Amino acid sequence: MEYIYTAIISYLLGSINTAYILAKSKGFDIRERGSNNAGASNVKLNLGWGAAVVTGLCDMLKAIIAIKLSSYLFPDNEVIPFLAGAMAIVGHIFPFYMGFRGGKGFASYLGMLLALNWKLALVMMALTVIVTFITNYIALATLCTVTIVPLYYIYMKANPICIAILLAVTVLIYYKHRINIQRIIRHEEIGFRDKKKKETEQQKEEDNK
Repeated sequence: MEYIYTAIISYLLGSINTAYILAKSKGFDIRERGSNNAGASNVKLNLGWGAAVVTGLCDMLKAIIAIKLSSYLFPDNEVIPFLAGAMAIVGHIFPFYMGFRGGKGFASYLGMLLALNWKLALVMMALTVIVTFITNYIALATLCTVTIVPLYYIYMKANPICIAILLAVTVLIYYKHRINIQRIIRHEEIGFRDKKKKETEQQKEEDNK
């Protein structure tokens, strides 16, 4: 029963989508504007940096809370924290009240890492920044991170069930980024620096009006 309780509680926590809530408070659905994704990056495009930072932090925090709460309730089960983190990510990606159309889960993934292994999380965050800077693609940095983490736990000979959970989450996040992967292959993906350049050009156009 502890697995069922953990899965349900963590899913419900993960399904609290800050991007959707903030956009609704402004009178629109975040999934109908910008990149159509209910996540921090799309919030930045539509509501600005402040709202994006709040969204990102909340997306991370709900995974952290899910893991800490489940670990408190079931302290003797090493699988529980991994299950809680994974289900928080599932809740973020597939929230029931949003027709199962949520975000892509990376911020919640980083929150899970922070709760599981904060040192590894810091390394992965640094790697995300470096890969984004080198390749110009945030999506590629995301995929590198979710690929390396389960490999690390395999190398550390972690519990096979925990590794299986991490691999399942990796597959899920790859699935959510499938369109980004196709665009990168076709050289059609808008890079991080391209976004900044586009935003600067739009700002100049507005200033000249």
